[in-house]
Amino acid sequence: MGNILNLNNSKTRRNDSHGVLQGESCKRQRLSPNSCEDNPRLIPSLPDEISIQILARVPRIYYLNLKLVCRAWKETFVSSELFCVRKELGSMEEWLYILTKVNDDKLLWYALDPLSRRWQKLPPMPKVGFEDETKKGLISFPLRMWSMMGSSIRIVDVIMSWLGRRDALDWMPFCGCSIGAVDGCIYALGGFSRASAMKYVWQYDPIKNSWAEASPMSVGRAYCKTGILNNKLYVVGGVTRGRGGLSPLQSAEVYDPHTGMWSLLPSMPFARAQVLPTAFLADLLKPIATGMASYKGRLFVPQSLYCWPFFVDVGGEVYDPNLNSWLEMPIGMGEGWPARQAGTKLSVTVDDDLYALDPSNSLDSAKIKVYDYEGDTWKVAAGDVPIHDFTESESPYLLAGLLGKLHVITKDANHNITVLQADMQNEHAESAFSQSILSSPDNSISEDAESSAETQGEFWKVLATRSGRSAELVNCQSLKI
Repeated sequence: MGNILNLNNSKTRRNDSHGVLQGESCKRQRLSPNSCEDNPRLIPSLPDEISIQILARVPRIYYLNLKLVCRAWKETFVSSELFCVRKELGSMEEWLYILTKVNDDKLLWYALDPLSRRWQKLPPMPKVGFEDETKKGLISFPLRMWSMMGSSIRIVDVIMSWLGRRDALDWMPFCGCSIGAVDGCIYALGGFSRASAMKYVWQYDPIKNSWAEASPMSVGRAYCKTGILNNKLYVVGGVTRGRGGLSPLQSAEVYDPHTGMWSLLPSMPFARAQVLPTAFLADLLKPIATGMASYKGRLFVPQSLYCWPFFVDVGGEVYDPNLNSWLEMPIGMGEGWPARQAGTKLSVTVDDDLYALDPSNSLDSAKIKVYDYEGDTWKVAAGDVPIHDFTESESPYLLAGLLGKLHVITKDANHNITVLQADMQNEHAESAFSQSILSSPDNSISEDAESSAETQGEFWKVLATRSGRSAELVNCQSLKI
């Protein structure tokens, strides 16, 4: 096998028309560019069924190079058949995909293979822009623009437009798209293009390593929240352009990747926002979904009331797919959910545990909290997470579940993108530490877990880094194919 795949050691017969290039100082053999195309089999002397079994065992990190061998190999490495064999063989790999924004307002995707700790750059994401058909901008039409998309607009700028700064919307470039991952693909949904909320959806297929347009959402929305349940992509909330500026959305919908169809769901009631004491407050404070977590077979959506620069947590609501209805979120869960900039609430579910990162007053550390479902409280699971202070960053950190472990993506003191992995080398000690935290009503650490707490500095290990001095973290997803 090794001799067959190694071009330098290949014993393929020489083709006189293409010959062997020789020089006085160098003698080497080159394979004819047509030799692979002329051979009816993927690997000479082997049935294709066996060849696919062999190629399916090759790590994915080498696929980009192996596609260059010949046309037949390229077609094989982008075929669903090969990846079905990988699944049968137990050779599926889980990668981490990170979306960044650089200074020139471009959004760039990078994929990390956690086993080889090597990075791959993804093809650029398409952009859907809008251009005014009339000078007054009263009528607009969609114009697909195949270029890399980006934005210099921050979330705070969008929220400030709610105060009547409609001019800010008119010059707004593309921004506010949301990201989700389901059924082995990444989806970029909606966003703003100038003054229009988009309903377009783009799908990245890692098998083909390309983007394609998917079925659009029922309504245009930006900054919506996404979650996965039962291998379906759920989208809730977000904002759209209204008569007086931006208006929050209560609607929700779900995408089935097998049928390629969207279905409407019951809208979020925003029950607590409906009990404001005066009409003035009801008009001033705007309810908005600030996060979403897929947890215990349901979708948990924290909510807030906004009036920039202030926001008030009002708990949240829970969608139950079995009942197809919304319920009120447990009080302790909603009130204790850690928030980051502009009130957004980031979380991740790993092995049926819901984690969130709580920024502390320190400039170089934070805490990981885990939700105690039985006690309806958030407990500290790990302290001193090395999060450096980047006041100009809209998203100084991201959370991900990868290979069954919790990961924090941030930037180190040298502004390099760093992937930190929760180190579970001593599972017994870590279990004792977590159990002591969960059983302590005042978040204190028992004496039995002090030894585990002393090793918190070693709890996090650097999985991988890459240069990112000018890059800003936007989103991350994990895919297993």
